[in-house]
Amino acid sequence: MLKPQNRLLFGFLFPAGLAVTLFYLIPAVLTFLFSFTNMGSETGILGKRYVLTRETLRRLEATDFNAEVIRKLGRTVFKFDAKGLDALQASGLEPATLREIQRKLSGKTYRSGKRLLSDLKRLENRPRSHMERKKISRTVARTIKNAAFSSADELRSALLSLGIELSGKDFRTLLDLANTNWKWTLGNYKELFASQFSARILMNTLFYVFSTLLLFNTGLALLLALMTFYIPPGQSKFFRAVWLIPRISPSVLYILVWKWFTYDKGFISHFLKPMGVGGANWLMEFPWTFIILINGFVGASMGLIIFSSAMQAIPKSILHAAEVDGAYPLQQAFRIVLPLMRWPILFITSYQTLSLLTSWEYIQLTTDGGPGFFTTEVWALHAYHTALSNYFGNLRYGYGSTLAVVLVLVGVALGLVYLRLFNFKTLLSDPPIEN
Repeated sequence: MLKPQNRLLFGFLFPAGLAVTLFYLIPAVLTFLFSFTNMGSETGILGKRYVLTRETLRRLEATDFNAEVIRKLGRTVFKFDAKGLDALQASGLEPATLREIQRKLSGKTYRSGKRLLSDLKRLENRPRSHMERKKISRTVARTIKNAAFSSADELRSALLSLGIELSGKDFRTLLDLANTNWKWTLGNYKELFASQFSARILMNTLFYVFSTLLLFNTGLALLLALMTFYIPPGQSKFFRAVWLIPRISPSVLYILVWKWFTYDKGFISHFLKPMGVGGANWLMEFPWTFIILINGFVGASMGLIIFSSAMQAIPKSILHAAEVDGAYPLQQAFRIVLPLMRWPILFITSYQTLSLLTSWEYIQLTTDGGPGFFTTEVWALHAYHTALSNYFGNLRYGYGSTLAVVLVLVGVALGLVYLRLFNFKTLLSDPPIEN
């Protein structure tokens, strides 16, 4: 039986623990597990699907499977049976054409689409256009190629409907090759290290993260905090509020403004025209420059808030004493303010590094990894493209999870480096005066 104070503590901790488990631990563990699978849109998450793709038929040809049966498996037939006629009736076909098809073509099976289209042209109430004839052929088409079946019995029924009856051995061979269930594998990690693009995308990511971090998210933020620290409070609040505009702006609107700013007839081209500089799409000419600027102006605002708050917490008596001793603001900044800012600088550097490592939204809206092939593709965007937006068709959940796992490992490694650089143990130790 829990004591009252323990019940109260449990009541506070249980919702937090449940949220952490559901929204952090479980997704993290599943991502790690998925990275060891070949899971993709072809297999689905649950697997257990049977699909006769072109690759399946090619692999069947390499076995002792009957060549005529393989040809039938990849064939499309057109059947005007009860099922096909019902489908035509539901397709909105002209009544006169439908009645003539029921009268003349009912019960027929065509092995060739050209022969079917030719017979449709001979009808007295023939369809008016080639597109309408193609629509009829698609409606009555029967094929098992590229169709997904959730069970072996469902696949066998589809084969029988096409007049294909297989022996037990042949059917088991077909099931084995058509089974798209995902499998455990180390192939994703082997492919990652063997890929010629992995090194380039990693270098893109490191360049983007450290350039944006040093120039803006930490560097510019610290500079702005110092500048606003030494001006009157009213003016400093105004300038800090101005720097929040990029962060609170909707990302799509923010990127549209930048695209208007940089396109060939935009503000930059208009500004440079009197200087004899011709118009150009500056975003495409200098993609990295503008990606760092776009992300940097957003990231600098958070650092500005944290650094400004930390500076306001510095005892004024220390600064007044330094001023009495003749220390100028620049000397105060380097000798007093910055040494007292190690904790905030460590926090912003660590947090913004992890944030930049996983950020891809603004890059996707700006260049989507271009122009060209992987020019501005970063690791997080590559993981998104691989797992959720693949132009090549197959969404590769397993390989995308592998990319995410590598990103987590890089983030952990950089976090440990920061703790070492900022001498984390010293920051946690008691002040010498208290000893």
